Order: sequence, then structure tokens, then C-alpha cells
Amino acid sequence: MNVKRTTKTNSRSAKSGSKLGSFFKLVWRVVKLAVIVFVVASLSGVLLYRFVNPPFTWLMVQRGFERKGRGLDWKVDKKWVSFNNIADPMKRAAIAAEDQTFLENHGFDFHAIQKAIIKNQKSKKLIGGSTISQQTAKNVFLYPGRSFVRKGFEAWFTVLIETFWSKKRIMEVYLNVIEMGDGIYGIEAASQAYFHKPAANLTNRQAAAIAVIFPSPLKWSATHPTKYLKRRQYLIRANMRRMGPLDF
Repeated sequence: MNVKRTTKTNSRSAKSGSKLGSFFKLVWRVVKLAVIVFVVASLSGVLLYRFVNPPFTWLMVQRGFERKGRGLDWKVDKKWVSFNNIADPMKRAAIAAEDQTFLENHGFDFHAIQKAIIKNQKSKKLIGGSTISQQTAKNVFLYPGRSFVRKGFEAWFTVLIETFWSKKRIMEVYLNVIEMGDGIYGIEAASQAYFHKPAANLTNRQAAAIAVIFPSPLKWSATHPTKYLKRRQYLIRANMRRMGPLDF
């Protein structure tokens, strides 16, 4: 009698273990499939945008809905311009303001990241340590927000664009999609809005005035800078003067 009960119990345990094993196998297959799909899709997107200009970013969509929520018209003011039609001072100003090791690093500035972490531990105001490549990856391929998951995706796309794009292409895309004002995206729209001239004709001073508002374009103005922004513009122009030729 005891032998029969033991046999039945063992049989049930075996069936339960078999079902559990099948479940984990199914989950593992789904996870592997999801990873493969993500890798193929992300790689395809990066390769596509190596040659095709991104038509929009998720931030543009979000800002559009935010404007509608405030009772304003949908506004996405942007016009793509090629790398050669962006004034050299604007490229210098972007590097001087956002990522002074852009042409030397491989998408990450670990010294800047370490400094940002130390400062953020002592301040309530978060300070970023992202390179131009990281910002481009975030703007083009990801949703706005702050989380470790999004940072992980950002790192993945940064590696991809550093691998498959040139620094020239990264800079071109960056300066054409970055938010530069309320409903203003890209350097051509910003140049026309703030200085009524094409991006190809920006001066050192005007380029620095635009670059200084990159961290907070909805709060700051390129044409009505605060004392803090004027000091930052001075530092940006000083860094621009110290740069050698930009070897794209």
C-alpha cells in the first residue's frame, strides 16, 4: 500500500517537474526570440539611418502632444541640412559645449561620467555626462526619460552608431534632430528662428549662443541670455579658439 502511494507521489512530482521544465523552456525560447528580433531591428535601423535622414524623433512627438495639451497648435519646425551646409563654428561650438573629446572617444567619456556621478551625489540637480554620440543615440532611437533600462538601451545604440556611422554622420544627425527651442528642432530651424539666417552662415558668437542652450532649450534663449549663459558662452568661445582643425 505504501509502495503504491509512493509511486503515485513520485509520478505526480515527475509530471509537475516536467510541466515546470517545459514552461521554463518556453520562456527561454520567447526571451531568445525577443533578443534576436531586437538585435536585428536595432541593427537594421542604425544601418538605415546611416544613409537615410531620420524623419522624426520620439521627443518631437511627445512635445507635440504636450503643446496640444496646453491648447497650442502642433509645432515641429525643422529642416534637414547636410553636414557641409552647417557652419564650422557651429560644429566647434557643439563639441566645445557638449563633448570636447568627441573626435577621440568611442562614444563614451568615462572621465566625464565619473565626474557627473560624483557631482550628482552632492547635488539635487542631476548633471549629465553623455557624449554627443550618446545624445544622438537617445534622440534618434529612444524615448525621453531617465531610467537604468533606457540608459542600457542608450549604451547599446551608442556602440552601434560608433561602429557603423562616421563621426561626420553622427555630428550631422545630432545637429539636425536636437531640440533647440519650443517646437524648434535642428540647427537650420534654430538659426532661422534666432538669427534669421541659414546655418551655413552662423558666426562664432551666434554658434556659441545656440550651443549654450542645448541642456535646457525650453527654458533658455539664444537671443536673451542670462548672466549665467553669457559666462557659459564666453567659456565655449574660449574652447573653440583652442581647438585645432576638426578632422572629420
